[in-house]
Amino acid sequence: MLEDNSLNVLSLIGRDKQLFTQDITSNESKLQQMVSSSTFLVIGGAGSIGQAVTKEIFKRNPFKLHVVDISENNMVELVRDIRSSFGYIDGDFQTFALDIGSVEYDAFIEADGQYDYILNLSALKHVRSEKDPFTLMRMIDVNIFNTDKTLRQSIAKGAKKYFCVSTDKAANPVNMMGASKRIMEMFLMRRSRDITISTARFANVAFSDGSLLHGFNQRIQKRQPIVAPNDIKRYFVTPQESGELCLMSCIFGENRDIFFPKLSEALHLITFADIAIKYLNNLGYEPYLCDSEEEARELSKTLPDQGQWPCLFTSSDTTGEKDFEEFFTDNETLDMERFQNLGIIKNDPLYDESQLNRFTEAIDQMKAEKQWTKDQIVELFFEMIPDFGHKETGKYLDGKM
Repeated sequence: MLEDNSLNVLSLIGRDKQLFTQDITSNESKLQQMVSSSTFLVIGGAGSIGQAVTKEIFKRNPFKLHVVDISENNMVELVRDIRSSFGYIDGDFQTFALDIGSVEYDAFIEADGQYDYILNLSALKHVRSEKDPFTLMRMIDVNIFNTDKTLRQSIAKGAKKYFCVSTDKAANPVNMMGASKRIMEMFLMRRSRDITISTARFANVAFSDGSLLHGFNQRIQKRQPIVAPNDIKRYFVTPQESGELCLMSCIFGENRDIFFPKLSEALHLITFADIAIKYLNNLGYEPYLCDSEEEARELSKTLPDQGQWPCLFTSSDTTGEKDFEEFFTDNETLDMERFQNLGIIKNDPLYDESQLNRFTEAIDQMKAEKQWTKDQIVELFFEMIPDFGHKETGKYLDGKM
């Protein structure tokens, strides 16, 4: 698969070298020393970023590495991948197919829970998750309240460090997913008084599960048209780079630090349509530009046999699409000197305790009544983020091919 070949992925996203090589190389001996003598719990470890982080930890021979994820199938593939790539370690490596919101997970933590580093990679990451009020509420649970729950458990068990992933979309958010991560950061700030916390904001992970680029693989396998926006440019990191960024933040981040990739020529801005063209050329196909979904579906029956692939490239008009990507805001303090290609946002523990409590109580009441609307939740988000730039167009990605 393309996502397993870093060199291939790099060429498709318009780059010719890994982003963090110099920073990793310069700090490798310290990484090896810290990882090999430490114990780790990776939550959400079978997702694309979670697998990448787990592999970065595993190959440095940790003393203990436990991985939790709700997806049993992805967990099986993670173990097969690790055994096939790295083999075995002397340390305690185990996986557990658990939902971190469940009582079973609580019992798992109660039974042991002794970890130096706890890394939370679980998230609902899709902008499309705000299309209905029920999925939106689950996104709040996963991105905010499960994070706070596992944080409290980490504090109770005496963990040394808690790391979790944020998103570039949390900087001046325009969609509910990004806003949920921004609110999550507020909850993190509150707990940072009791445990050392670091996090990371980073760009799209190329060919990660469920992403548009990963969908290219599926469309080829199912002989279906390739569809992509031609007016949206994004920054991409490879799966390996996502794992390296998370590990660097986890091991070297000071309390409340947010790591991010520095914007430079090394981090190439590219449209989804341009990646689609590179992707098809890599497979030996020429893209054939169609004018409608109907034409693209019809031509998918015949064009591939002629060395062409039907493509539909259109402008984006769906809810929550951000015009440009940014990793920090104007009022955040930065450290751009410590690493070559990693920037750091330095945070003070700024949060409003009463505001966090009101948010929690409002969500709890909605759940208790088993009745809420998207408008109610959007209004609540505006209370938390007064300058929230939510863009509601009435159109969602599920309404497009």
